[in-house]
Amino acid sequence: MTRMGKEPAKIEAQLTFPPLDESHYSLRPKDAAFYKKLTGIEDDVALKQHILNVQQKAYKVAPYGSILLLSFLRRNLSELPAYQQIVRIGRTRKNPLLLDIGCCFGNVLREAVFDGFPASGAIGSDLHQELWDLGHELFKSSPETFPGHFVGGDAFDPEILAVAPPATAAVPIPDLNNLTSLNPLHGCFSVIHATAFFHLFKEDRQLHLARAFAGLLSAESGSVILGAHVGAQEKGTVNKVFNGVEVDMFAHDPESWIAMWDGEVFQKGTVKVEAELRQETYGAVETDGHPLSLFWSVTRL
Repeated sequence: MTRMGKEPAKIEAQLTFPPLDESHYSLRPKDAAFYKKLTGIEDDVALKQHILNVQQKAYKVAPYGSILLLSFLRRNLSELPAYQQIVRIGRTRKNPLLLDIGCCFGNVLREAVFDGFPASGAIGSDLHQELWDLGHELFKSSPETFPGHFVGGDAFDPEILAVAPPATAAVPIPDLNNLTSLNPLHGCFSVIHATAFFHLFKEDRQLHLARAFAGLLSAESGSVILGAHVGAQEKGTVNKVFNGVEVDMFAHDPESWIAMWDGEVFQKGTVKVEAELRQETYGAVETDGHPLSLFWSVTRL
């Protein structure tokens, strides 16, 4: 959702928007178990039809590649190297907050909650409120049965998310009900997840986002920002095709990504940054060209 009088943000990287094709539908055993448990639909054919019905509605709202390719069906969060940090924080920290940027249906938040993170501390943000609402349809939930929170808007809009310096002390958590901006939550988040997000924007805007997310992160040791996206052996612009979805994006290499966070975004030596390239496509079912993926985490010391 966007504020009155403001143009909606555009995803700069995606160049093509093919029609839906159900041949992209594929559920690994662990993904099928997850969706059957949360939806209560045990029959494979009925589950597929239910998911495709929601996909069709969502693609009209936002023709994202992740919706077209049904890559949102994969339990991706648990495949991140730093995932156990999320689980540990959710089970041991008092009043932990988890933010998923570009949350779409809220799949990542539900995955974390499935593994023990408190739903009351789960917050999603996306351009489109409709996708969050379709998440309730997808998972057959309601605001009562899944009491996560949603903030609609553009992460580059300072009224939604202004850049603030990293917190240096504990910050009290405000009332999470009826949030219209992330700004009241500066310094409050234990975990911030941003996957398949940074590579949608040019280099200068990636730096802006990193600074904005850093301002949201708790000063408490162990608080973490993490994710995965397209990377490169040497930073620069890459063009790839994901099952007919053409993207033109700026990709960091591990060294440039680490240097950005540890020195530019945070004062050098105050965070531990881990980044590794893998020859796989994080979040996609099938890819033409098999780009490198950068798996990363930024942890407060």
